[in-house]
Amino acid sequence: MASPNLKNYLTVSQAAKFLGVSPNTLRNWDKAGKLKAYRQPISGYRLYQKSELARSLKRLAKGKRLPVGYLSARRLRAKI
Repeated sequence: MASPNLKNYLTVSQAAKFLGVSPNTLRNWDKAGKLKAYRQPISGYRLYQKSELARSLKRLAKGKRLPVGYLSARRLRAKI
């Protein structure tokens, strides 16, 4: 595979912020085949194509799977 134009790609942390999910969620989606990541040949780091992320964000906005915020255990206990 030819090297991509890196300006069209985001790192795991950048992509996670873009989608509003955690980096581990992105890694899990990659393992499950839900979101394709490009692997840098030398480092093995995942890179996500901006256009693919934009399509995923549209799917999230349509309600197919929305990222859910979470409460810390302390805040959750305070509400109980």
